[in-house]
Amino acid sequence: MPKLKTHKGAAKRFKKTASGKFTRGKAYARHLFAGKSNANKRRLGEGGMVSSANHQAVSDMLPYA
Repeated sequence: MPKLKTHKGAAKRFKKTASGKFTRGKAYARHLFAGKSNANKRRLGEGGMVSSANHQAVSDMLPYA
């Protein structure tokens, strides 16, 4: 059986938690901060979790995570 390759772009963006879920960063947190509220900017820095609809796709890209 051949080895599976890790998708390196996904490896830089997602981390697996102890419960088996994946964490992710949030979009819209790179520039144009003057038009965003302080509360919105604070929430963008927290990150989030990958939705259940995308969990299998991320899991396939990270076979050894």
